[in-house]
Amino acid sequence: MSEILPCDLAIVGGGLAGGLIALAFAARRPEARIMLVEAGPVLGGNHVWSFFDGDVTPKDRWLVDPLVAHRWDAGHDVRFPDETRILATPYNSITSERFDAHLTATLGDGVLKNAAVADVGPTHALLADGRMITAQAVIDARGGGDLSALSCGWQKFVGQELRLAIPHGLIRPTIMDATVDQIDGYRFVYMLPTGPDMVFVEDTYYSDDATLDADAIRSRIAAYARARGWKVDATVREETGVLPVVMGGDFDRFWPAADPVARAGVRAGLFHPTTGYSLPDAVDFALWLAGAWPMEGPALAAASRARARAHWSGGGYYRLLDRMLFRAARPEERWRIFARFYRLSEPLVGRFYAGRSTAFDRLRILCGRPPVPIRSAMRALTDRTNTGRTSP
Repeated sequence: MSEILPCDLAIVGGGLAGGLIALAFAARRPEARIMLVEAGPVLGGNHVWSFFDGDVTPKDRWLVDPLVAHRWDAGHDVRFPDETRILATPYNSITSERFDAHLTATLGDGVLKNAAVADVGPTHALLADGRMITAQAVIDARGGGDLSALSCGWQKFVGQELRLAIPHGLIRPTIMDATVDQIDGYRFVYMLPTGPDMVFVEDTYYSDDATLDADAIRSRIAAYARARGWKVDATVREETGVLPVVMGGDFDRFWPAADPVARAGVRAGLFHPTTGYSLPDAVDFALWLAGAWPMEGPALAAASRARARAHWSGGGYYRLLDRMLFRAARPEERWRIFARFYRLSEPLVGRFYAGRSTAFDRLRILCGRPPVPIRSAMRALTDRTNTGRTSP
């Protein structure tokens, strides 16, 4: 007979969303038996997750602060062909190495690594090796989902952490350096100085397709380093990614009402429609679930879907902006939209990234002459195709 592994809450997927749920329960629901199930050898995979101070409210920072590997109090900057701006908001980065170490130490035998899941139900998870996890409730946090139900552009990137022969002299991150050649849509380079002679360089594209030519992008990163006068001694680590930038879609097809399994993270659609980033939503969801516990599996499925559907409904404005970006602007001119955005007030920029834009913010972003052809802008604004009108 296969081994039975009982628990109260089984979290399938040891990435950002699943890990934060587990940490929230460890602190707020220590009586609950948690099992965090990860298919790979480490929690968090191979990632750097970054966030502005304004993305997480001060009362909730306790959840993520132990995970922060790098913090820059000197703020961050953005660069465009016609101007450079320094913004004062501090910036933080979580590395998967720090994430894995903290969760493993905190959860102990509540972590199950190298455990691929063959089947998931509202109260069970069958592992590929035949073991069966039984639980009061199961939540699927494995990322992905049926993206065919969504109308998307794509944010794709290759990031490399470089060790340099001499110190780089950087004191703050560069969130966007769009002074580079505009290739395959809106292109910018993102830089995190992680040590005196260490820098994480990510070459990013807002592109119409999800094809990632990693070799070509590696060559562009090397050329960027040479142009800055850096001699690279070694590439310490590399990550790649393709994130959806959602313009519209059908939420009820993305997450059918009949699906009996609860979801979290990207699999639930809990990410910013424009940036693709999920950390603020992952924090909010983890703390909500810890506060709402206990729930049986079917109740958790219904409650998590209702929360995700409300998030979808609230994201309509950001999806409208995404249609402006991808359908109104010529690919090589998309940078002008971001350059104009970064001329707005810093608090407005911060609320945008946190997904908490006010009504005034939304009007301010759209007011004035758009940095795209007027007719194209109007078509994007009035487009009813794949906007989610059937699934508000």
